[in-house]
Formats: sequence, C-alpha cells, structure tokens
Amino acid sequence: MKRLYLVEPVVALYAFSYFLIYPLVPQYVYRRLWEQLTHTPYPVSDNTSRCAPSNSSSNHTDFHKDVQKQASLFSLYSEVLSAIPSLIITLVLVTYSDRGGRKISIIMPLIGTLIYAAAFLIVSFFELNIYLLIGASFLSSLFGDIITFLGGCFAYIADLCHDDRQKTLRIAGVDLMIGLLSGVAAISAGYFLRDAGFNWPFLTSALCQCLILIYAVFILEETVKKTPVDGSNLDRPQRPVLTQLVFGLYQILARATPRCKRVLVLLLFIFTSYSFAYLGGTSLVTLYELNEPLCWTEILIGYGSALSTMVFLTSFAGVSVFTYCGVPKMLIVMLGILSAVLGFIMVAFAKTTALMFLVRIPMLLCIMPFPVLRSVMSKIVSKSEQGALFASLSFLESLFSKAGSGAFNSIYAATVGWYPGFAFLLAAGLLIIPLSSLGAVAFIGLDVTTEPRKAEDPTSEEDGRAENDNDTSPLFIVSSINASAAPC
Repeated sequence: MKRLYLVEPVVALYAFSYFLIYPLVPQYVYRRLWEQLTHTPYPVSDNTSRCAPSNSSSNHTDFHKDVQKQASLFSLYSEVLSAIPSLIITLVLVTYSDRGGRKISIIMPLIGTLIYAAAFLIVSFFELNIYLLIGASFLSSLFGDIITFLGGCFAYIADLCHDDRQKTLRIAGVDLMIGLLSGVAAISAGYFLRDAGFNWPFLTSALCQCLILIYAVFILEETVKKTPVDGSNLDRPQRPVLTQLVFGLYQILARATPRCKRVLVLLLFIFTSYSFAYLGGTSLVTLYELNEPLCWTEILIGYGSALSTMVFLTSFAGVSVFTYCGVPKMLIVMLGILSAVLGFIMVAFAKTTALMFLVRIPMLLCIMPFPVLRSVMSKIVSKSEQGALFASLSFLESLFSKAGSGAFNSIYAATVGWYPGFAFLLAAGLLIIPLSSLGAVAFIGLDVTTEPRKAEDPTSEEDGRAENDNDTSPLFIVSSINASAAPC
C-alpha cells in the first residue's frame, strides 16, 4: 500500500471527533450533578432558554449556583489529576520524535482520546458513578492530549516544508481545518443530544478515532528516518534519552547568543501567559452559558460552540492576509491579544442570548498569536532543534492551559454566587501582561537569526543560513524579522 505524506486528514477527522464530544462533556456532567444535588429531573425545554418565568424562583436560582459550583470543581479535579501525566508524555513524545519518528507523537494521543470517548460512552450507557470520568481522564492523559497530537502534527509538517511561505500557509491551514470540522461537529452535537441523547455522539466519536488510527498507522508515511543514511552520526556519542528530553529547551538557549536568548525567553513568556489567560477563560464559557440568566439549551450551546470555532477560520484568514501584506508579525500578535481582551470583557457583561452570540465577533482574531509566535520561534532556532522546540512549546502550552483551566475553574466556583463574570474580567486583565511584553520584544528587535550560534553542528549552521536567506519581512515598526514560518 502506498503511503502518503499528508497529515491534514488526520487533523480534520480528529477535530470533528474531538469537538463532537467537547461541548457535551460539561453538559453531561452538569445534568448528572443536577440530578444528584436536586433529586429532580434536569429541566429540558424546547424554548430558546430554560430560564422560563415558571422556573424563576429562589430555590431554582440556588440550585443553579450549587450545580455551577460543583461542576466547576469537577472540572478542576479532572484537570489537576490529568495534568502531570499529560505534561510528561507531551515532552517525552514530541522530543523523542526527533529520533524515533513523528508518528508516535500522533498515534499515542489518538489512543488516549479513544479511551476517553469509550469511557464516557460506558458511563453514560450504564449510568455509572460520574466520578469514574475523572479516572478516565487520568488514564487517557497517560497517552498525551490534544496538544501532544498537534505538536506532533506541526513537527511533521515542518519536516516537509522548506519554504517559509509554504510552511506558514500549510500550518495555518491546519487551523482552518480545525475550525471547519469543529464547527460542523459542534452544531451536530446539539441536535445529536436533543434527538438521540449522549450515547450516540460518544459512540460516533469513538468510531472516528478508530478510523484515524487506521490511517495514521497504515497510510501516513514517516518523515524521520531512524537510521542516518551516511552513517556520519554513528561515531558521535549519543546523549541519554532522559537528558535530551529534560534539557532540550536548555540546549536551545545555551547555544543561542545573549540577544537571541533574551528574545526567545520573551517570546516564550508571551506564549505561555497568553495560553494561561485565554485558554483558562474560554474553558468556562459553556458553564457560563448553562447558568442563569442565559440557561442555554443544547441546541444553543451547539451553535455557540460552532461560532466559537469560527475563530480558527478568521484567524487563518487574518494571518494569511496580514502576512501577504507584510504586516509586522508582532503587530499581528497584538491584534490577536486585543481581540481576546475585548471578547472577555463582553462575556463578563453578557446577560442575553443575542449579546452572548455577538461576543464571538470581537474574538474573531484571537487565535492569531499562537501560529505567529510559533512561526517566529521556529525560525530563530536551527532545523535540527525543531523537535526540541515543538516539544517545549507543547509542554508549556499544556502546562499553562491546564493550570489556567484549573485556576479559573476554582475562581469561578468561588465567585459564581455573587458575580459569574468576574473570572472573564480577570482573564482580560491578565492579557495585559503579554501585551506589555510585546514592547520589550520590539525594543530588542527580532533580527537575531543573522547572529552566529554557539557550538552548533555545521549542518545546522548551513540549514540556518539557508533559511535566513529566504525571509526579509518586517516585524513591528522598529525591526526586521527573519522568521515567517508558522508551526501552530
């Protein structure tokens, strides 16, 4: 069977199966907790909102507050328990892919997601104890998570693309596919839930994971050759695998010049601080929509989730257009962060269905910082360090996204009784930190790839010089960039 160097079908089908159950998980937990805490059936309505006048009693409001608090704590426990295993696996798999091949960092998370979907199906079908889902989350995290999967896919594409513009558009195209398929999945999930219950969406997701595994194992070609062709590396001493995993990022910084090191550290800080605030804040949106006064039904949540995934499409379009027009890369990052700030402020004060839908408009560009920051950092380091860089970025993104989700869920549980929108205002305030750090990057400048690197292999230096010759696009108003590849 002829194998293909085409990872996009894997990403597309994975996005559909993942986002088919992603909006359903908090709804399932919310309904089960409602039944346990109130000893009454969950109120289901065909209206645009479950907050009907007949339900507007003090007891009903108290029920919502109690269930909201317990649901946010459930998410907190699930995130905390699965955080450490997934972080370690992410770092190990994506870094190991430099020597062992990229496919392992793609296949392992697929197995974990299959276990996760199957566990939800079993708990839902047999109506088992809901807290078994926390154990399922821990078990699936032993195989990595979606960030591990995307890190492997980005490294896979980076191996195939040698032209800066091609790499930028192809990696941004991954965001496009995620947006398209996740939007379709989110809308389908709402109608699935209303007409067939929770079991069929979980079963469909599990079957999709099986199809993806078949493609990834038997059709997708490996880009990394485990044995060097010329045998030139056979006489070189090999570092212990654990040392390579733990100190991959340290080695990148150690080989860099002082100026390049400062830029990399600042870019990593912007990347992680944005991940913490943005991903932590967005993890609360479904819970917020289930609460009073919105009380959204599964159909509205499905459409809301679909509109939220439109940010992948609009961010892809934004990166493509801005890159084509020569807009400075850090200006693109700034626009993306400001987009998230405005969106979170609107969410905090959204009390009607119409306004909650309109929240998605200012957030249309909020994904742009991720591919652009990865683009800049990927260009700064040499080709031989791409795997270590992607492993570090995947690890840091997973760490700070889970830390953000846990922190914001605990804050939401503590503040939902007096002001549910406080957590979103906090997220908007925290985004000022990466915004202010952009000024420091602009002051130092990003034309650092023209500087010689320390203790680098000759082949890596040649790769770096070849790449540097291909890009002269401006970055911010005060500096020029030699980085327009965009692994996201």
